[in-house]
Amino acid sequence: MFDTDTVTFQQSRRPEVLQRLAQVDPASVATTTITLYEQLRGRLAVINRQQNEQMRQIAYQRLQETHGYFCRVPVLPFDADVADVYQTLVRQRLRIGAQDLRIAAITLSQRATLVTSNRRHFDQVPGLVIEDWNS
Repeated sequence: MFDTDTVTFQQSRRPEVLQRLAQVDPASVATTTITLYEQLRGRLAVINRQQNEQMRQIAYQRLQETHGYFCRVPVLPFDADVADVYQTLVRQRLRIGAQDLRIAAITLSQRATLVTSNRRHFDQVPGLVIEDWNS
């Protein structure tokens, strides 16, 4: 399960991430609807604040590339079962942001490994298996 930072590193073609990705079955890679939301929110914010037409065109191109990425990679939902896991995590009062906690809940519900470089937050989540492909 790719966290938002790992998706960003893959999209920017960070060599460490691409090398590790080449070693796994592409069918075993997925991300979350939370990562989709975070990326689209960021792309739209860039578009909305652009004053320069050329920079706005680049921002729209990046939005199109982001759309293409999420058409190729499975995006797992935040559904009722995940919401139950999320509420269990919330009750534990972990010091982690809500979006990261939602990503953790989706990952736990799938019994998947979270690929992230955000160890500071995700290491707090009991039972969450983590790999950092960026190091």
